[in-house]
Amino acid sequence: MVENIPAIKINCLVDHFMWVVIVNQMVENSNSRLDALFASLSDQTRRSILLMLLESDLTVKEIAAPFEMSLAAVSKHIQILVKAGLLTQHKSGREKWCRLDPNALKPAAFWLESYGQFLDEGFELLEQLIELQGIGPDSHADT
Repeated sequence: MVENIPAIKINCLVDHFMWVVIVNQMVENSNSRLDALFASLSDQTRRSILLMLLESDLTVKEIAAPFEMSLAAVSKHIQILVKAGLLTQHKSGREKWCRLDPNALKPAAFWLESYGQFLDEGFELLEQLIELQGIGPDSHADT
């Protein structure tokens, strides 16, 4: 059967298949990266750790100090942040140092930015509704 199919058609089918596979892998990788980012940001402790690291690099012990949990529990939170790509770690002597990756949130920011157009439209609709209802800063001044 293959002999009857022109080589050009086979090449097109292979190219199309390869394109679909590559695009699907890119989407799946992007989605899993976003899932990991948002999952890691869903916890207050992990958000607090990120805030602490905005100022400077810290050791795991320094990060754990303000929390009322074990060092092992804080280490688990840190590992989730590392797996999400938000932090990097390096060892110096006996201590592990954590550093915030400033570019790690770019995929999430880009994803959120794509919904910004809907926010602007929503506010415009809200303003129009307020004007139609006669509700505004000036309407209370008359009463």
